[in-house]
Amino acid sequence: MSLASRFTRRRTAAVLTAALLVPLAACGDGDGDGDGTKDSGGKATASAPGVPEADLTVLAAASLTDVFKTAGAAYEKKHPGTTVTFSFAGSQELAAQVKQGAPADALVTADTKTMDGLKADTGAPAVIAKNRLVIATGEGNPKKIDELKDLGDSGLKVVLAAPEVPAGRYSAKILDAQKITVKPVSQEPNVRAVLSKVELGEADAGLVYKTDAEKSADKVDAVAIPDDQNAIAEYPAATLKASKNSAAAAAFVAWLGTPEAQKILRDAGFQQP
Repeated sequence: MSLASRFTRRRTAAVLTAALLVPLAACGDGDGDGDGTKDSGGKATASAPGVPEADLTVLAAASLTDVFKTAGAAYEKKHPGTTVTFSFAGSQELAAQVKQGAPADALVTADTKTMDGLKADTGAPAVIAKNRLVIATGEGNPKKIDELKDLGDSGLKVVLAAPEVPAGRYSAKILDAQKITVKPVSQEPNVRAVLSKVELGEADAGLVYKTDAEKSADKVDAVAIPDDQNAIAEYPAATLKASKNSAAAAAFVAWLGTPEAQKILRDAGFQQP
């Protein structure tokens, strides 16, 4: 059985269990039948069976910004009456928000280390996607950067994510493994900030996720890093125990492992979990 299938079965069970604990009134305002049927005008009157309507807040890694906007719209279409609002930031910033009690329902980070540090605050996490690093350069690759070791050139302005950021840890891991010393001109709070520096010409190169570089293909070039020199980023998703919409949050997290959501992620360049 594939990871995606195990993810879906596990999360589905969680959703059904949580749904039994939610008062029936939470499933709607009493005007619909709550089973996803349509009224006489053909308009959907409720969400999927067992999934209460809710206004969800999801804390998500910055590298998910574009794809989650698409995913959120697809989820809302499938679950009328539910809205999904995302708060994007570096995973370490999201972790700080959780620890400070920020009101939210679910969390998706760009690494398992950050999620593992929040075990007391989350439900059981499951990886929903993977990613990998590339070297982002200015459009046309004016500095002729061909491989990872080129980043050690002292004449290059290289920008990296900060060490506490998942992308920063992945970057340090692959550079250290190849014994490449890089003195970055800046260390940014999230991977999108790294990409922005390259886009604006403030840096000659930076290590970013493949999906980020692809999204900005009209502004930067991406130099691939061989698998044996690369690092795989994993994105775990989990509900937050402090959520006031536990059943609805579990439903959203479970949906991220469905074929519909996985296709959205793959179309954006993410790898299957």
